[in-house]
Amino acid sequence: MEGLDERKTRILKAIIKNYLDTGEPVGSRTISKYTDLHLSSATIRNEMSDLEELGYILQPHTSAGRIPSDKGYRFYVDNLIAEKNQEINDMQNLVIEHTEKMEKVLKKVARLLANNTEYAAVITGPQYHHSKLKFIQLSKVDAGQLLCVIVLEGNIVKNKMLRFSEELNDEQLLKLNILLNTSLNGLSMEQINLGMISALKDQAGIHSKIVGDVLDAVAEAIGEDEDLQIYTSGATNIFKYPELSNSEKASEFISAFEEKQALANMITDKLGGQEPGTGIQVYIGEESPIKTMKDCSVVTASYDLGDGVTGTIGIIGPKRMDYERVLNNLKHLKKQLDGIYQKDQKYQKDQKYQKDQKYQKEEKPTGGSSG
Repeated sequence: MEGLDERKTRILKAIIKNYLDTGEPVGSRTISKYTDLHLSSATIRNEMSDLEELGYILQPHTSAGRIPSDKGYRFYVDNLIAEKNQEINDMQNLVIEHTEKMEKVLKKVARLLANNTEYAAVITGPQYHHSKLKFIQLSKVDAGQLLCVIVLEGNIVKNKMLRFSEELNDEQLLKLNILLNTSLNGLSMEQINLGMISALKDQAGIHSKIVGDVLDAVAEAIGEDEDLQIYTSGATNIFKYPELSNSEKASEFISAFEEKQALANMITDKLGGQEPGTGIQVYIGEESPIKTMKDCSVVTASYDLGDGVTGTIGIIGPKRMDYERVLNNLKHLKKQLDGIYQKDQKYQKDQKYQKDQKYQKEEKPTGGSSG
């Protein structure tokens, strides 16, 4: 934009955000408190004077703070949409990258577990439970159509097309985005109650139907059941044990092992004995939900990738399995899986911190008045 460097851009955004929140003219002291620019009030006043000359802000009264002009609002809307579109693209790429990485890891873990225990191994892909809302973006597609982008915990991105009949300009769309994100970010569907919905619709005024449609889309996004991915390995290991190797039992076991949904239900089921504090469960013989596995034992452990993203590891073997070795293997692999995502998150946080520190160092004034 004309005449706007990074510092002016950040100050202008801070002015607009404060004005949207309070409806009151914004002064230099307010900006110095609510931004991380590390600039003095005097420096900010100079930048605000430049922004006023460029037509991005106005001073309604002498000695008063500034308010955004139409040109300032236009800058804010255009940049906000561009930033959020980039944020969504980054999140989508991150989800794809993590999904591909995790699929390779889980296949490898299943093979490793089957080899180490000499039993059959089953692992479910990550599932998302009790998701909370991270971000909503409404964007105009064409006359009468809005694209609603919903980002949930775990950076799960859902898109929904919404139709609307009322007039909706860019400023109204911006205010709707601010209203929805300010009110709903960080909440699960259970926390969005009828009173909150009613208040949101009242604040939206003539656009209350759009708010209702967005809330329906959020509920649908949070409630969707993704296809559960199952990774298996070592089915033929079972044939090493005489009590499971006759043709009838072997055929039943292979059929059960190939029935992925039944396997998923079994190893994610919450029945059975659980070792306290470990997330490990043991099914012995008749306790198994799958009748054809009544001569087997099943030991499962849950893994947790953070942000409500969880999965289950299962070992299937004869009732005389080496339980100590199986439990040790499960505990070890559970710990490794729990750590993979946490290390990745720590790396990303470290990278962001270093980037922020570098930016602040470049922006911090080297001299001049501090008053």
